[in-house]
Amino acid sequence: MSDDAPAPDVRERFADRVRYERTGHVATITYDRPDKLNAIDGAMRDGLNEAFARFTGDDEAWVGIVTGAGRAFCAGADFSSERNPAGEFPGSFWERPTVNSFESGWELYKPVIAAVNGLCLGYGLTLVTWCDLVVASDRATFGFPEVKLGVPTIVGALRLPQRVGWQPAMELLLTGETVSAARAKEIGLALQVVEHDELLDAAGRLAERLLAGAPLAQRAIKEVARRGPEMSQTDAIRFGETMRRVAGATEDAKEGGTAAREKRPPRWLGR
Repeated sequence: MSDDAPAPDVRERFADRVRYERTGHVATITYDRPDKLNAIDGAMRDGLNEAFARFTGDDEAWVGIVTGAGRAFCAGADFSSERNPAGEFPGSFWERPTVNSFESGWELYKPVIAAVNGLCLGYGLTLVTWCDLVVASDRATFGFPEVKLGVPTIVGALRLPQRVGWQPAMELLLTGETVSAARAKEIGLALQVVEHDELLDAAGRLAERLLAGAPLAQRAIKEVARRGPEMSQTDAIRFGETMRRVAGATEDAKEGGTAAREKRPPRWLGR
């Protein structure tokens, strides 16, 4: 970000591999293992899970930005790790739960922006497909290389076709090739491509745009958008109308109506 950006209100490190910084209502989670291209080992998985749990539970954090330190966003799994990069969890070989991180599908309904600064592979791209908005550096590249290692991409295979359509998804998943930031934007994987040095400023501007919306209403919208396709149409509408009633009873809903009548910007409280 620019040199005149305000200092963070909160600074924390998790597992010495992940940074969490919050300035105002915007939290930034940074993969911080640049010497290993931010590849995820067991300790980094702990740090990422702790950082996202911090973001989820931080009432002052309304919008998240995820990015990487150095020249990579995330190069995927570090298979030289002594511990499982996917995380440690109980269960038998066949019964292990896999929803054990944000990129594998943790429920998180605050808006999240991916600011992709460079190489984005495997786990990194899986996380990007779970973010709501993607801003990419013109140096960024994206790919699922697992098929070239003889193993299938699983969560990416479930999620990428919904994100970009069948043929672009199959091109990435079945060839294991990488695509440029420009191609990512063309297929709808990235919303914006910006000059590398402008990446965090661009992500910050997008976050500020999101802060214009009521945070609890945004979370209700995102939850309906995530859950609705898994329901019948009638159940989805009933669920959505229930969420409308819940959000409509908040202080922010009252403030939104008052601000509209008084013809002024609303002052959201997140409650």
